[in-house]
Amino acid sequence: MLRQTLIVIALASTLVTACSKNDKNGKDDAAKASASAKASASSSNSSGTAEQSRLRISPEDMLLIQNSALSSGPVITGSVQPERKADLRAELSAVVLQVLKENGEVVKRGDLLVRLDDTSIRDSQHSAEEAARASAQSFDQAERQFQRLKTLRASGMVSTQSLEDAEIRRNNAQSDLVAAKAKVVQAKQQMQRTEVRAPFDGIVSERKVSAGDTAQIGKELMKVIDPTSMRLEGLVSADKVNEVKIGQAVIFHMNGYGDQEFSGIVKRVDTAANPTTRQVEVLVALTGETQPRVSGLYAEGRIEAGSTQTMMIQRSALVLDGDKAYAWQIKDGAIKKVSLILGTRDPRHGDYEIRSGLAVGDNVIRSPLSTLSDGQKVDLIAAPASVELKPGVTAASTVAASAATASAKVTEK
Repeated sequence: MLRQTLIVIALASTLVTACSKNDKNGKDDAAKASASAKASASSSNSSGTAEQSRLRISPEDMLLIQNSALSSGPVITGSVQPERKADLRAELSAVVLQVLKENGEVVKRGDLLVRLDDTSIRDSQHSAEEAARASAQSFDQAERQFQRLKTLRASGMVSTQSLEDAEIRRNNAQSDLVAAKAKVVQAKQQMQRTEVRAPFDGIVSERKVSAGDTAQIGKELMKVIDPTSMRLEGLVSADKVNEVKIGQAVIFHMNGYGDQEFSGIVKRVDTAANPTTRQVEVLVALTGETQPRVSGLYAEGRIEAGSTQTMMIQRSALVLDGDKAYAWQIKDGAIKKVSLILGTRDPRHGDYEIRSGLAVGDNVIRSPLSTLSDGQKVDLIAAPASVELKPGVTAASTVAASAATASAKVTEK
């Protein structure tokens, strides 16, 4: 019995020892597997970081530096004003009864704009008409009397003196009739002046009076302009006026229109300079399909007196830092931040002249990002044919987004 008990205890001890060894071996295997996974992940992250540090761009993201035409000529400044404009003023003293148009409203020729009180003028017209009617009757009576005496004088029944007196009365009555008719015409003209009408098709640019105001003779009532007759009334420095010729092209920008460009041609150059500013006025007729619709805005541009070939760079490829300008040059499989010295800005396209820093044939990044670093490696790729790039989205940004998506998927896995 004792022997059997010892055998059972020995078997149990053997089983416990075996189980303990198996648990220890399992833990060691799990620790080894975990260490291997961490090493693999670390290696993968290092590889991904090295891959992401390289800049991947397509040919659409690069700009080739080359020579192009740079227009040169004197600077012109001024304002856009309508050629056809009218300052409507009161031609008689009266109270304003109605103002029928407001600022900015479109008017047609003959439209009623302002109505003045015509009570006293209407009474004067009626009085003049009655006086003309009475003068007409007096003239008819004097004419008949003169004709009767003329007949009697032929038969010797009246004296020559009586006939002459009748003729004088007839002539005086005729003069009174003419004067009375003139007063009627004058009264009608005064009546017409109580209604201020648009002289041409246009827009009301400024209303000067309101109902109830007393309009004196010469008081400004309203301004009307023709927006289709805009022109640039500019000034040019006197030392540059010898470069200005009639027919030269003009490119300019206006405040309020952003980067929108307007064009015109020189139509007139004044022969006298302004005595205060010593500048010469130049009149520019606007051309092109787009024309400004607001007058009085400040404009600045350049008269294209000549054109030269020089290196140019787009504004989007520049990195401006205060008074300094840079560009990211692509060379030998890497990018380099190059300092530039810029010259004149072409008013037609906004491009800048390059005086030093780059050479013809160099490639730069067309729209550089702020995350670029000097010496960063570059991989040139072709834009995917099946991917349609939206306006404002470059191929580099699309590739970067795809790379970020792929990295996110790897991380999830």
